[in-house]
Amino acid sequence: MGETGSTGREVTAESLLATAEQAFLQAEFDVVRPLLQRLRSEFGAPDTGPADVRYGILLAAMAARAGNWPAAVRLCPDVPDGAEIGISHFLAVHALRELAREDRHTSAGVAAVVIVLWAHLLDEEYSGGFRALLTEQRGEPLPDTLWEQAVGRLRGRLADLLGALDARAGRDALAAWHTAWEAECAGGVVVFSDIPADAGAHALISLVDAAWHLVDHGRGADLLAAAAARHPGFELWPEDTHRPGARYAPLARALAERGSDRLRGSRWDEALTDFAAAVRFGHTLTGTEKDSVVRAWRNVGRSWNGHGNDLRVRIAGLEAARPLLPHDTTLAAELTAELVRRGRDVALTDPHESRDCFTRALAVTPGDPHARAGLDDHLRAELRQLLHRTDERKEPEISAGDVRSLLARDPGCEPARLWLRRHHQRRGVAAAVDGRLEDARDAAREMLRYADPRPSHSSEDVDNTFVFFLFGAVGRIDRRSRAGLELRVELLRTAAEIPTPVQSRSREDLHEAILHLAEYLEAAGAVSDIIELFLRDLMRTGVSTRFDKVVESAYALRASVRRKTGDLGGAQRDLACAEAISEGLPLQTPLFGAVTGKPHRDDPRQDTLF
Repeated sequence: MGETGSTGREVTAESLLATAEQAFLQAEFDVVRPLLQRLRSEFGAPDTGPADVRYGILLAAMAARAGNWPAAVRLCPDVPDGAEIGISHFLAVHALRELAREDRHTSAGVAAVVIVLWAHLLDEEYSGGFRALLTEQRGEPLPDTLWEQAVGRLRGRLADLLGALDARAGRDALAAWHTAWEAECAGGVVVFSDIPADAGAHALISLVDAAWHLVDHGRGADLLAAAAARHPGFELWPEDTHRPGARYAPLARALAERGSDRLRGSRWDEALTDFAAAVRFGHTLTGTEKDSVVRAWRNVGRSWNGHGNDLRVRIAGLEAARPLLPHDTTLAAELTAELVRRGRDVALTDPHESRDCFTRALAVTPGDPHARAGLDDHLRAELRQLLHRTDERKEPEISAGDVRSLLARDPGCEPARLWLRRHHQRRGVAAAVDGRLEDARDAAREMLRYADPRPSHSSEDVDNTFVFFLFGAVGRIDRRSRAGLELRVELLRTAAEIPTPVQSRSREDLHEAILHLAEYLEAAGAVSDIIELFLRDLMRTGVSTRFDKVVESAYALRASVRRKTGDLGGAQRDLACAEAISEGLPLQTPLFGAVTGKPHRDDPRQDTLF
């Protein structure tokens, strides 16, 4: 301090920093801090050139000496190039001792400092200064053999300590401090800046850099194990499904390399799985790898003696090879043949799988006759089963288009013809219920086409057929529920509107159905619903005495309810309607006028009541 402040000697930031470094190397620690304080107060902390690195290392070393490791981690520069070797060595040794302590869990920042400093000190490009320092300390030259042995032992010691730190924290190869250490020693990819005390190695080295290091140094298996644990099945992130990013490139290469290794071990299905996953992650197969895929699909699922063949494994392998060689017609033909074979093998034991195999075969080779024949056989069996069913279980979904195609290929297939007739009958019934009479007639026309081979049919034939399957639907309705009784009325109403030889019978059946529905509503106490049914004018007063009585009672009951709720006008109108129906008044006459004219049996419109 006396020299730096003496008269006639210029004091600079460089002189103060250099003096502080020398004081530190001579263990004059009580001098270092005042020098640094003067440097900051007169010139400010260095922020450019190598001076800021030297200054940071010196501050970090002082903090480490005082046991303040959070400050040491924060002050240690990203790259210690240009720092005083002796001070870097001091900080590196103290960080290594801290890392080796077993009495407590070492903070992540210390591991980062160890990696950065020791990788720098042992790097061949910068190790000359460190070796010279050791030579100076020994007082004699350091032989190459001794130097190499010492470096090897030190690297091993560091690897062991970092590996133990990783094991305690349960880190995989991608997040391991050990990987960061190896990567920094190999290529200097570490980025060390403001690492939190609880950060992992990802704060020191990116996952992509760690992955590339593992692949480039023969540790692809470790990368795949870590990736599989993080993302089971090696699934792409949703946003990368169509365009895998650069972060997947090392994983893709590791998968391709493992695929080649498995191929050499005759593990054909596993090799194909790896190649397929590699391509999914953005890998482009080389010519040699494509030859490997061909060799794998030719052998997958087959044993050398032919007795241990596994058709399912073979199909899975061929499916994996298919997107890898999309233009290989031989592969497509082989996959189609194996799918057809599997479909036939399980046709009786597992019809669902069999059908899927034939469907997939057609997708691979459109129009394949064997696959089409297999699907047609399944469809015929389903149709026969459906036509003979008597229970009320839900029927499986069958496409009318598929059945029509089957009939076009096999005009003599009676189950297909019968199913189409029943299908169009149900279409017609549904359309009739919705009031779509033209659609219902079209359905009847289609039904006739499959029942009668004549090219065209008259409108009378169509209407007769339509009414016929309406009656058939009425006969299958459950009459114990309101919904069934209402559906019965709707079907018979439609049938009664169509001019056919059985139109009078349709009207009689409709009147009977209306009465049954009215009696059901009466038993349920649905007074307003009875009146609404009456006002639809489906059956006139006088046709059924019983129906008239039910409607009269409904009006009387509703009048009583309205009177109790204070609706005197509504009650009076309901009583008038009930009396008109009871006394046989001609309903076209005003309810409160003179009674003249024809008897009410002439069926005037019921809406004249209102």
